[in-house]
Amino acid sequence: EVQLQASGGGLVQAGGSLRLSCAASGFTFDDYAIGWFRQAPGKEREGVSCFSSSDPSTYYADSVKGRFTISSDNAKNTVYLQMNSLKPEDTAVYYCAALYGIYYSDYICDTPSGMDYWGKGTLVTVSS
Repeated sequence: EVQLQASGGGLVQAGGSLRLSCAASGFTFDDYAIGWFRQAPGKEREGVSCFSSSDPSTYYADSVKGRFTISSDNAKNTVYLQMNSLKPEDTAVYYCAALYGIYYSDYICDTPSGMDYWGKGTLVTVSS
């Protein structure tokens, strides 16, 4: 059974950092594309950062480029999202999701409705 569990959210002041973790079970990253998404109150869910083993490039939304970094630890089957220089507009519930198959990373992030599996979100609140 595929499961994803996101953690690491919290309250942080603007300019601060957080590292989110997504622990995966029931699959390996070789077969799935992984993405971090977020949804702020009253807004649609958006892709933040995504990667696929079949695509050497990693996608970052323009709003987080240079501040967020996605990484993975295959031994722990965990994906991380390091978030630096946080801004109040980064406040949202953050989700990790997985999609089986071969896809470009930008497609994954552009199509949250196409993801196969979702973990429960973790709330990130950035105060000004």
